[in-house]
Amino acid sequence: MGATPPPVPWSRGARVTLAATALALAGALLVHLAFVFLSIAPANALSVRHRDAIDAYVQPEFGQDWKLFAPNPMQRNDAVGVRVNTLGPDGRYHQSGWINLTAQDIEAIHGNPAPSHVDQNMLRRAWDAYVATHSLKDDRPKGARGALTRDYLERVVLQRIGTTWDGGRIVSVQVAGRFTLVDPPEWSSETPSDTTDYRLLPWWTVTEQDHRSL
Repeated sequence: MGATPPPVPWSRGARVTLAATALALAGALLVHLAFVFLSIAPANALSVRHRDAIDAYVQPEFGQDWKLFAPNPMQRNDAVGVRVNTLGPDGRYHQSGWINLTAQDIEAIHGNPAPSHVDQNMLRRAWDAYVATHSLKDDRPKGARGALTRDYLERVVLQRIGTTWDGGRIVSVQVAGRFTLVDPPEWSSETPSDTTDYRLLPWWTVTEQDHRSL
């Protein structure tokens, strides 16, 4: 058998061409991944500014039917509070100041390596469910779920404050929400929001039945 011929060495020009091709492919892959990432990520300064270019590239060939986060991370600071009317031992009615229930949940979460789902989400989701099923103008329920979400929010609130307040029996409650958008980062061109939205719900009568099975 004859000797195996030695391999033909790559010429300098071929090596340069191969390296340039590899860099071009790597660059194209990074650009592709960046566009797809921005298309499925929550709205941010880059995706808002370049939305037309992102959509033009991603759609329709690389369109995704999922999002990076489901649901998207919240971009506002929420605070849900309550005030109560109580009936004291003297037979007189008293109204409390506002009690920040969200602040109580945040205090329970801070420093806790394994915070409870109750502290993280229950109150917020109860409020979101109510808002989604009641009209803003007159708080009338939208469909059959409205009454359920109203009862659910009331029971979540009563779990937080109990049956009495400052020595008086709670006879009615009023829930309210305060919402402020999180300011964009300093390098963003978005204009920070300087407004806070409020929503005040009607007074709800509290009965013994409302406290059962809490």
